[in-house]
Amino acid sequence: MTATFNHTIIASKDRNESARFFRELLEVREAPSWGPFTNIQLADGVLLQFAEPPVEIQMQHYAFLLDDDLFDRAYQRLCDNGIEHWADPQMQRPGEINDGHGGRGVYFKDPAGHAIELITRPYL
Repeated sequence: MTATFNHTIIASKDRNESARFFRELLEVREAPSWGPFTNIQLADGVLLQFAEPPVEIQMQHYAFLLDDDLFDRAYQRLCDNGIEHWADPQMQRPGEINDGHGGRGVYFKDPAGHAIELITRPYL
């Protein structure tokens, strides 16, 4: 068996709010949840587990590869919900998307303050 990515825990201020945010943005279904986790599962089987740690949350970066149609819908949701976004990770180009690596991309913060990136083409 080759190595594949299976799951990660994403620190959240409100695990249900964060899971709902990503479910709606990425158009994925709820997954069975247990213990301190509220889970969603991506199309490739990767499980995102949202939890509320009893510590100050440090910003992390998460990037999601989307097809063009889902990117359009997700970007429209960001705009419709008034979510501040940028074309670049330095947050110097507000309200824009980029066309890097032969695709499109956008950066924004999730409800817990993590730096989220949506792209339509992989970097490699």
